[in-house]
Amino acid sequence: MRCLLAASLALGLALPAAAAARKAKVPAPLTPAPVVAAERAFAADGLALGIKQSFLKHMADDAVVFQPDPVNAREAVSAQSDKPGPKLEWWPIWAGISASGDLGFTTGPYALDGTRRGHYFTIWKKQADGGWKWLYDGGPSSSAKDAPGPGGTPGYLMVATTSAGDEATAFASAQAADEALNTAAAEDLVPAYLAVLVCEARVQGSPAPPAQGCSSFREELAGRGRKVTFKPLGGSASSGGDLAWTYGDADWTIAGKAFRGHYVRVWQYRTDAWKLVFDQILPAPPRKKG
Repeated sequence: MRCLLAASLALGLALPAAAAARKAKVPAPLTPAPVVAAERAFAADGLALGIKQSFLKHMADDAVVFQPDPVNAREAVSAQSDKPGPKLEWWPIWAGISASGDLGFTTGPYALDGTRRGHYFTIWKKQADGGWKWLYDGGPSSSAKDAPGPGGTPGYLMVATTSAGDEATAFASAQAADEALNTAAAEDLVPAYLAVLVCEARVQGSPAPPAQGCSSFREELAGRGRKVTFKPLGGSASSGGDLAWTYGDADWTIAGKAFRGHYVRVWQYRTDAWKLVFDQILPAPPRKKG
């Protein structure tokens, strides 16, 4: 009798627990959706408020733009005229976010007065109030002719599952990876890049469409010349230590002619090393002599 009573009590306790377990909400997997939403809100404000006011509204105080060299974005944009410019439209087609959910990026086509002109790239950082502000915005005139339109669903970079440590430690090691690439690229650029790029990466900067996938990287990179001298200037890492961005100067020579510009990269920590998931070169006018 006591055995039956004990069994009944045990069953009675187990059923509510099992029911509770079935009702428990499973957290939704982390995706770059918040970053995509921030980019789309930025783009919508570009049409509603105009270029100047929308850029000021959505940028962080320490945001950077190239004009043609790196400058504080708020100071640069604030100095621009309030006169309406051409109709600027853009939309995200690929995005990524850190595992800590506080650093991300998007990229996609942009158009002026309805004509596609290239591909933008934006780095986003989550703010203390939960909103998002951009840290960097810019992009080359790489062909966007055949890119998806604004109505499509953006592709997502997989979220990292490992970390390089806390924010400071991670950024220091990401800078070391960045400098190692720079050193190798000064000797032979293509193999230097291929050693650290992952097949999901995007590489852009030439007039061709952004290179997507390992089979397309070599041709895009070869257009930069055999050797490039890079000089790092800045960047930051996520608080979780799994995603970082870097930028700096670039100088190269093709057929005896000197060129210069700037690079922007995104690094993701995978297993036990930083891997390159995005890279772009932005050409700049020759430096003034004297």
